[in-house]
Amino acid sequence: MGIDPWSTDLGLSLCSLVQDLTMTVLVAGGAGYIGSHFVRCLEEHGESAVVLDDLSTGFAEAIPDHVPLVRCAIGDRAAVRSVLEEVAPEAVVDFAGLIQVGESMRSPDRYYGVNVSQTIAFLDEIVRSGVKTFVFSSSAAVYGNPIRVPIDEDHPKEPINPYGATKLIVEMAARDYARAYGLRVACLRYFNAAGAHADGTLAERHDPETHLIPLAIDAGLGRRPELTVFGDDWSTPDGTCVRDYIHVMDLAEAHWLAIEKLRNDTPTLSLNLGTGNGYSVRQIIDAVSDVLGKAVPYHIGPRRDGDPPSLVASSNRARNVLGWNPTRSQLDTIVQDAVRSRT
Repeated sequence: MGIDPWSTDLGLSLCSLVQDLTMTVLVAGGAGYIGSHFVRCLEEHGESAVVLDDLSTGFAEAIPDHVPLVRCAIGDRAAVRSVLEEVAPEAVVDFAGLIQVGESMRSPDRYYGVNVSQTIAFLDEIVRSGVKTFVFSSSAAVYGNPIRVPIDEDHPKEPINPYGATKLIVEMAARDYARAYGLRVACLRYFNAAGAHADGTLAERHDPETHLIPLAIDAGLGRRPELTVFGDDWSTPDGTCVRDYIHVMDLAEAHWLAIEKLRNDTPTLSLNLGTGNGYSVRQIIDAVSDVLGKAVPYHIGPRRDGDPPSLVASSNRARNVLGWNPTRSQLDTIVQDAVRSRT
């Protein structure tokens, strides 16, 4: 349901939809890949979402018809203020922002503008509205090239690309806002989100698509040219980059658990969301080939600027603090769910 944020009946429209529900969460970027799965997670927990998304990278059809969708950017202070005042959410979860490492190397101005400037404006309005619970979609890119693996939350933060730098800046700002204004903050550092809802009704979808698993699936199905592997001379066992893949519904569940933890007056959290298992690009290609029953065509290209060779999480803190258990993050389950959502 699209709602014009400048309409005079915005408050009546939104409030009438959420007034009888237990808890309302404002989900910024909720029409995107992870955000739309989190909206589904909220509903499975019997809670309500209002989605705020400018649809620059999200898709309105990813949101159920009964969920309010307000189309505006998080940096649009007037529109955001109006939504926060009328909805009065108990929590805000921020998935909004730009996510492509390579693009951030080419256009750092765009990444600092959207990921930093607009998010700071959003934080200002959140504090002004009196909302006390804020969950931020961060990234393992804040760590840069790891000096130890698996990476724990105390690992040095030295991002090697503007994307990671913008995430780290917002984490620092959010913690400062927590100290100054009583905001309760969770910064959740994703490793590699993958997979899809088990019923096949949601899929990973980016325009352009840049993530390995959907690209491999589409290459294997003949929907796109052969896959490009960005280098095979990295310091990893088979020469291709190694990543920790976490199922998107396990990610979504961690956000729900973080809200619950913050509601119990935990002031700040910084947590890794991963599995502790790393898979190389070649291993992912093999896994997709096995599920499809056909080989995924690929060729070796040059390294991509801003890529570290290996990113694997220690998620012990998230498991201990949140009681989080990523039950769907086995590689075969991730790939099977991803294939089901794309076929």
